[in-house]
Amino acid sequence: MIEDLRTLVEVESPSRDLDALRKSAETVAAVVEGRLGGRAELVDSEGGPHVHWSGGGTPLVLILGHHDTVFPLGTLERRPFRVEDGRATGPGVFDMLGGLVQAIHGLASLENRSGVEILVTADEEVGSHSSRALIEERALACGAVLVVEGAADGGGVKTGRKGCGTFEVSVTGRASHAGLEPAAGVNALVEAAHQVLAIAELGRPEVGTTVTPTVASAGTLDNVVPAAATVVVDVRVESAEEKERIESAFAALTPRLDEAVITVRGSVGRPPMPESAAAGLFAVARRLLPGLEGRAVGGGSDGNFTAALGVPTLDGLGAVGGGAHADHEYLVVASMAERARLVAGLVDAIRSV
Repeated sequence: MIEDLRTLVEVESPSRDLDALRKSAETVAAVVEGRLGGRAELVDSEGGPHVHWSGGGTPLVLILGHHDTVFPLGTLERRPFRVEDGRATGPGVFDMLGGLVQAIHGLASLENRSGVEILVTADEEVGSHSSRALIEERALACGAVLVVEGAADGGGVKTGRKGCGTFEVSVTGRASHAGLEPAAGVNALVEAAHQVLAIAELGRPEVGTTVTPTVASAGTLDNVVPAAATVVVDVRVESAEEKERIESAFAALTPRLDEAVITVRGSVGRPPMPESAAAGLFAVARRLLPGLEGRAVGGGSDGNFTAALGVPTLDGLGAVGGGAHADHEYLVVASMAERARLVAGLVDAIRSV
């Protein structure tokens, strides 16, 4: 498993880099075929190649992951793959190449691999726009989904996730000389400030809804009234009702300054993953691994899509470790075999029902 993990980590795969993603997909396919036999198909898309493998027979369980990472080319040179003091480090070890390796080796331990499919997508880190339809198609065909994203803190699985979305609020004003004719302009920055305060008030932490302005830009020169401004907002919700409320609230944003114009793009693209979607599979996982904890978390994954379809979905079955998207990302090596056995046990249990 460590050698296969090294193989995957040492082929960098930043989202949207189509050349790098093709090399990564080819590498993932080669590892899958080498360990499981059969043929791993590359499914081309505008987001990069997805990898799909089937063990044959009637589809019963989908193992779901992704091979794109958030790290730009060159990260590997600065942070090469290493195994020291019981930890594997390197870009993508925890999110989520370790989970892919564990799942592949878990399946390899089974003599019968029929009824199992693996789908490894190329654009999860940037919204899964090119892979969502394929994910949903295979999830519905299989009827159960095991997501091998990294584990929750302490090694727990993820039994619920918030819905996630990004909104971009653009303000159009009118430029003028800030010294000679400030009143002749329409200050897009001032309008954006009004909107930021209004947007921040949309959050309802008591029901799990967070609305967080994250990036803003405005203006061109220090003596020009800004004619344009943009605010980017991260949104997380726990319910479909809150998703609808937030999307309606953004659509209803209105300017405070005369002649300012507001344009809103975005949505809560990943629907919430309710804990009910994981309940049955989590009960099986706890029988296989007594003491295993389940946690609802704020981040989203492709499991949000499958759970929203009503397909039983258990997430966080991948690597035990931490530091996703950060320089200190790591995987606990001693946990790899146990997690591989857990995936294998879940596959057997699902097929026996």
